[in-house]
Amino acid sequence: MAEIPTLIKRTLQAQVIGPIYAEMVEQIGEEKASAILDAAVRKAAVAEGRYFADQAGGQTSMAGLIKLYELWTAGGALEMDVLRADDEAFDFNVTRCRYAETYKEMGLGKIGHLLSCNRDGVFCEGYDPNITLERKQTIMEGAACCTFRYRAKAGTAS
Repeated sequence: MAEIPTLIKRTLQAQVIGPIYAEMVEQIGEEKASAILDAAVRKAAVAEGRYFADQAGGQTSMAGLIKLYELWTAGGALEMDVLRADDEAFDFNVTRCRYAETYKEMGLGKIGHLLSCNRDGVFCEGYDPNITLERKQTIMEGAACCTFRYRAKAGTAS
């Protein structure tokens, strides 16, 4: 089965999640609604990571993660400058994020980081817990670029 480009998937999800989030805010307040959304999206990201690990027959690697970025960048969803891509590290800066642009256009810019950005690091927990992400800033939260720094734990590169 062909994968749906991630930007399309996230847009469709946001069309459903946005009204649910608005209703939660009205009934239980923004802080609780945001915490619930954050927890749910993080759990979904771990599950998605497991799905892709299963698709790889459990043979995950930094090279496999790099290949998955084809889904996340499809259709120009992300413009990025790759700084390093090897078995030990995948470093890049996102210079244009159509996810952020799309959420803003939908009136969901305030929760865009919950819908997308929070997925990135926890995705690795499901895909390959030997891969970690450090990111100090995102376009979604107002920075000029997103700084992605993936690392394979020492002795686990394949």
